Amino acid sequence: MKRSPQLMLLVSLLLYVALAVIGCSPAEPPRPPIAKIIPHEFEEHGNVRVDNYYWLRERDNPEVLAYLQAENAYTEAIMKPTRKLQEKLFEEIKGRIKQNDESVPYLENGYWYYQRFEEGKQYPIYCRKQGTLEAPEQVMLDQNQLAEGHGYCATRGREVSSGNDLLAYGVDFVGRRFYTLHIRNLETGQEYPEVIPHCTGNLAWAEDDRTLFYSKQDPETLRPYLVYRHELGSDPAADVVVYEEPDETFRCGVFKTKSRRYIMIASHQTLSSEYRYLAADDPTGTFRILQPRERDHEYSVDHYGDSFYIRTNWQAKNFRLMKTPVSATTKENWREVIPHRDDVLLEGEELFSDFLVLQERKEGLVRLRIIPWDGSPEHYLDFGEPAYTAWISTNPEFDTPLLRYGYSSLTTPNSIYDYDMRRQAKTLLKQDEVLGGYDPANYEVERIHATAPDGVKVPISLVYRRGFVKDGSGPFLLYAYGSYGYSTDADFTSSVISLLDRGFGYGIAHVRGGEEMGRWWYEDGKLLHKKNTFTDFIACAEYLVAQGYTSRDRLFAEGGSAGGLLMGAIANMAPADFEGIIAEVPYVDVVTTMLDASIPLTTDEYDEWGNPADKTYYDYMLSYSPYDNVKAQAYPNILITTSLHDSQVQYWEPAKWAAKLRALKTDQNRLLLKTNMEAGHGGASGRYERYRETAFNFAFMLDLLGIEN
Repeated sequence: MKRSPQLMLLVSLLLYVALAVIGCSPAEPPRPPIAKIIPHEFEEHGNVRVDNYYWLRERDNPEVLAYLQAENAYTEAIMKPTRKLQEKLFEEIKGRIKQNDESVPYLENGYWYYQRFEEGKQYPIYCRKQGTLEAPEQVMLDQNQLAEGHGYCATRGREVSSGNDLLAYGVDFVGRRFYTLHIRNLETGQEYPEVIPHCTGNLAWAEDDRTLFYSKQDPETLRPYLVYRHELGSDPAADVVVYEEPDETFRCGVFKTKSRRYIMIASHQTLSSEYRYLAADDPTGTFRILQPRERDHEYSVDHYGDSFYIRTNWQAKNFRLMKTPVSATTKENWREVIPHRDDVLLEGEELFSDFLVLQERKEGLVRLRIIPWDGSPEHYLDFGEPAYTAWISTNPEFDTPLLRYGYSSLTTPNSIYDYDMRRQAKTLLKQDEVLGGYDPANYEVERIHATAPDGVKVPISLVYRRGFVKDGSGPFLLYAYGSYGYSTDADFTSSVISLLDRGFGYGIAHVRGGEEMGRWWYEDGKLLHKKNTFTDFIACAEYLVAQGYTSRDRLFAEGGSAGGLLMGAIANMAPADFEGIIAEVPYVDVVTTMLDASIPLTTDEYDEWGNPADKTYYDYMLSYSPYDNVKAQAYPNILITTSLHDSQVQYWEPAKWAAKLRALKTDQNRLLLKTNMEAGHGGASGRYERYRETAFNFAFMLDLLGIEN
């Protein structure tokens, strides 16, 4: 009988696991055959590139599933001595969380909405009260009941109709982000018979309380490209497509404006936007284009009074705010409300009847700016910490002087405030309670800067316990993301206390590719400038060592998704700088993925990474793609996590990366691949299971340092 290389690899892994369990493990895990394994040949620019591990993308192949399970068994065997430590960490982290907890209620259309958790339960319960907070509670949706019998459960949408009597919501039991749409009568608690599968969970009710707009995605690429109209009580098979997005580089969705007067269809691509609008009281009418899409023009829309308000980068790299009459929406009619500023990024706005609130970012920090419409003096909120984050929270009502906003820092738990914009007075409504004797005075926060190879100053936000000595003896975890213009802010994470109290320092490297320092910071970390993200992170790591915050043999790096790409790149570029790397759902097979238009997210991300059909971008991506640049060298200890049903970074990318590392790396350091067989991109859906994943990651680092408690 002919033996397949996959089967031989599986047998060798299982043998190794058995040896590890009885304490006779060899010095390093078995390596996959270096010979071609079901090779896949890519004809690229006249060359042939062979991918030896392409077979791992066969999700339903029993040999692939067995391989992933064998890797899990190997990881479990190696980490077996840390089980008590993992459990201790889990109990610590869980013990800081208030088990019976609820969010701050917000008022919308006559009801107070909130969610709450009950002790021992994994999922939230969504509730409301009519008129006053003293009214009886109405449970709209108990996600714990939905999750019964399922290893994974996520909900999305949860949109209440204008008449307050209907709830539309989507539920996903796999983690692939295909939601099944349900409609519930909130007065009777009964579910309507129509059930609509394969939705995005993106919903909007019309004003007639009978018409629901929703979006669907391509089953292969997962690109949302269809918006439907559904009439309550009708057969979903008869639902009308009101918009189909023809451009495969765009994705679309539907929402309702804060004024509740318009249904909007938003089409987005990395560098372009387009909006369509329809009066919410005319659901069978025709959607009209607000401003036709243009290359390099991004905009967003809200509505108040007789005008649309438009945040736009038209002739404004850092964005500005415009307004235009509802009767004349194209950009020749736009009038400037807030001008562009070279040193301030306009991130968003909130409209009230008497005030305009802006969320801005300057020098890497969020600022909230209050502007009265009547011309009275404007002002900023004062936060008073060197590193923090703030955000405009849920504000569905126009006619109020109260701004609901959130605040957090590396030492301040998530806090929700109401700010009286007239009196300029804030009221703390809730600060997340951290149990177990947490005292923020025991910790110190710094904001420092490292110098990148091209001379750019890169901010680092960091925290450590008082008494932390900067003599290189302290362990340190450095985190970063650095893509898509997503800014990584210095917020509070209670689980990190378990590291700080064991002598760790913790830092966030605000590398290029995010948008912390303005739009240019993003543009200087994408496409043909992507390597700046990697060299920025390495510069931050080396600066921490040079300044005595840690040493190379006590420094760990962590990043997930596109931040996992960063982890893969630094593993190749600067392996000696780190004792260990944690790469969560890492995007590491850049070239192969971007060459395959059938893979989710590929076509609408050409402007983020480049289109490899263009040789210039192909060559540049190939020069940094972590999977393609694995070579025969020593690597740090590496923990790789993934999920079988991940819809954003397919599981086979980290699996292939691990296999290639096993074949080529020259060291005896740990290489662990851990696959969640019941989840998607965000990992476990239940709040307790997420803590177990965190405890596992922490135990990986602590064990390498010899810290047993």
